[in-house]
Amino acid sequence: MKRDDFIWTIGYQDDTAIVDGPARKRLKNRSPEELLQEGMYRAAFCAAVYDGTEEEFLPRFVERTGINADSVAYLQRLYGVFGVPDGVRKVSVIG
Repeated sequence: MKRDDFIWTIGYQDDTAIVDGPARKRLKNRSPEELLQEGMYRAAFCAAVYDGTEEEFLPRFVERTGINADSVAYLQRLYGVFGVPDGVRKVSVIG
């Protein structure tokens, strides 16, 4: 699964990721920090997950949002994002 497809996935249907096309186009190739600055908190976390930088992302997230997230596991539960899924074979872009 491509990075921007993962970041902007809003759900899954079987082996297909449903992607927010307008957001993906408008904010393509942004770093977790840039997305955090834009207020796109879930997308920023997804970018950090894809990049493997969740631990470094956590203190910046807490500082920016004021949410007392004490662990990466907290953010995983908050956003329902636990990693890049293996079984995704297709992408459906909406919007």
